[in-house]
Amino acid sequence: MTYQDLGYNDRLEAYRIQQNLDSFETGRVIAEHKERYVVKTCENEFNAELIGNLRFTAENRYDFPAVGDWVAFSQYDEGKALIHAIYPRNSIIERQAVGKSGQIQIIATNIDFGLIVQAVDRDFNLNRLERYLTICNASNVAPVIVLNKIDLISKTELESIKDRIKQRISDILVFTVSHQTAGYKDLESFIKKGNTYCLLGSSGVGKSTLLNNLSGQLQMKTGEISSSVNKGKHTTSHRELIVLNNGGILIDNPGMREVGIADTTSGLETTFETIFEYAQNCRFKDCTHLHEKGCAILKAVENGEIDEDSYSNFKKMEKERMYFESDARDRKKKDKDLGKMIKNVKKQRKNNKY
Repeated sequence: MTYQDLGYNDRLEAYRIQQNLDSFETGRVIAEHKERYVVKTCENEFNAELIGNLRFTAENRYDFPAVGDWVAFSQYDEGKALIHAIYPRNSIIERQAVGKSGQIQIIATNIDFGLIVQAVDRDFNLNRLERYLTICNASNVAPVIVLNKIDLISKTELESIKDRIKQRISDILVFTVSHQTAGYKDLESFIKKGNTYCLLGSSGVGKSTLLNNLSGQLQMKTGEISSSVNKGKHTTSHRELIVLNNGGILIDNPGMREVGIADTTSGLETTFETIFEYAQNCRFKDCTHLHEKGCAILKAVENGEIDEDSYSNFKKMEKERMYFESDARDRKKKDKDLGKMIKNVKKQRKNNKY
C-alpha cells in the first residue's frame, strides 16, 4: 500500500513541505472514539490523541480531527502517537448537531463522493433524499444515489421509484443493488483507486452490508432482518475508513435519524436549482415565495412546472437553515461576550496584584 492508495496527493505534499512538517509522520484518521483517534499509514495503525497545545487552542469542532483527515503525528510508544497538526481539508460533510442549537457535527472530511443509500422496500423517501443531496452539494462532495434491497420489491415498483427520482432530481447517478441479487458490478466499477466515498443513510438501510460486499470480506457487523418491520437492525456505532480491494476508500457511518440542515445556502441552490431559477423572475426582490402576488415560484407550482412536494420540502429546509444561522450568530455572540469577560477578569486580577 502507498500513501496515494490512502488518498494522499500533491496538494497535501506541498502543504507538508510549506509548513515544515518533515520531522513528523503523516497518516490518515480512519476512526474516532471520543477524542481518541486511529491513524493509518502505509505500514501501521496508531492509537493517537491530540497534543495539549492543539487541544487547548481549539476554538470549535473544526479544530479537532475527524474521520478522513490527514494529520502530522509523532510516535511516542509502540502503536501510540500524538497528533501535532491537521492538514487542510478539501471537503467537509457536516450537519446540524443533534440537540445542540447552532452547532455543527462533522460527519467526515476529504470526501470525493457521497453514496446516499436508501432501502427501496420501506426507507425510500424523496424528501430525505433531497436533504442528503443538499448536505453533499454544500460540502463540495459529488452525490450518488444507491437504491438498496431491490430484491424486496417488483421491477414495476423499482421503475416507479426511479421515475419519481427523475421527476424531482436531475443529473444524479443512480445505482440499484441488492445483497441477494446482481448490481454490485456496476457500483464496483464506479469506485476508483485513491478516491474516497462516504456512505450516507438512515439506520437499517444496509450500508454495512453494502460495505462488506464491496470489500469482499466482513468489515462491519450486520444485524438480522427484523420480521416485524422488514428492516435491518442498526449495528454501526462509529465512523470508520476502509481501503477496498480495488483501491477505493470507503467510510461507513452510523445511521442518521436526523439530518439537520446547517448553513447550506449553496447546497440548497444546487439541489433546488429550478426553484432558484424561477425566483429570478419574481416581481419583488425581497419576495418570500409564500404569498406575494407576482411570485414566479408560486405560479410555477400552480402550473405544475415545479413539483409541489419538492417546493414544500425546500421551504422546510430553508426555514431550518435560517433558524440555524440565527442560533449560530447568538452562540457566537455569547462566546465572544464570555471571552471578553474572562479577559477583563484576568486584566483586573493582574492590576490588583500590583
